[in-house]
Amino acid sequence: MQTNTPSRKSIRLTRRGRLVLVATGAVVAGTAVAVPLLVLGGGADPRPATLVVPEGRRANQVYAAVDKALELPAGSTKKSLAKADLELPGDADGNPEGYLFPAAYPLEEGTTPERLLALMVETANRKFNSAPVAAGAQRNAMNVYQAVTVASLVQAEASSKADMGKVARVIFNRLERGMPLQMDSTVDYALGRSTPGTKERDIEADSPYNSYTRMGLPPTPIDNPGEDAMRAAVSPTPGDWLYFVTVKPGDTRFTADDEEHRRNLAESDAWQQKAKQGQEGRQEQGRQTESGKV
Repeated sequence: MQTNTPSRKSIRLTRRGRLVLVATGAVVAGTAVAVPLLVLGGGADPRPATLVVPEGRRANQVYAAVDKALELPAGSTKKSLAKADLELPGDADGNPEGYLFPAAYPLEEGTTPERLLALMVETANRKFNSAPVAAGAQRNAMNVYQAVTVASLVQAEASSKADMGKVARVIFNRLERGMPLQMDSTVDYALGRSTPGTKERDIEADSPYNSYTRMGLPPTPIDNPGEDAMRAAVSPTPGDWLYFVTVKPGDTRFTADDEEHRRNLAESDAWQQKAKQGQEGRQEQGRQTESGKV
């Protein structure tokens, strides 16, 4: 994959597909701030019986959740990597990002961080090394590790399962045309940020993960994708799209035309501004009600 710096004439046109839904107070983000991981078992034992890793969580989020589930000091799981002996592909260079497969894992008596991480990686290898995935990766001129990287971008960027194949196609179309991916999720990852909110100054970040300033795929996956994202990565939806943006909830628009995309961006900005004003108005009304002014 290309890693050279793109022309500074590049215009920021690809925006993260997901939105902060200020109108309803809900946040729709590529990665959650906290991982809702614990499913409690029955009986009087307060110890959780299962650790549930949702799709799209980052390795650091999973480490923190394992620490919490096993009642270990913060940082214990990350430190255990050195002795976990994980069966990762050579391209991973010992970094399990992308291979901590989202699933439910039992927390039996004597469970260690090393064992949990090994189970996650074993599950990922079983899913990702299947014949359909390997064939799909080869069909798209990738190895499996690159396919996992694409799947992690799809997981972070797509606002719904239905959009995943289209997002994957945008990635491939841009790579094939020698265009930078320009995806906000890569900048968020570079900056260690868990919620979307990329500013213009952020896209200048000096990082190999910054897909505004670097060509090609990021050097590793940026989260741990699930099966739907992986299927999209190896079997992208046919299309000529180069851009996408979620204008409002349930309305993600894909296009190959930059002018049309600019119009979509403007409409997205207007919707978000209107939603923000509506939320601020409701908050003010609530404050006035509480103070007896209404």
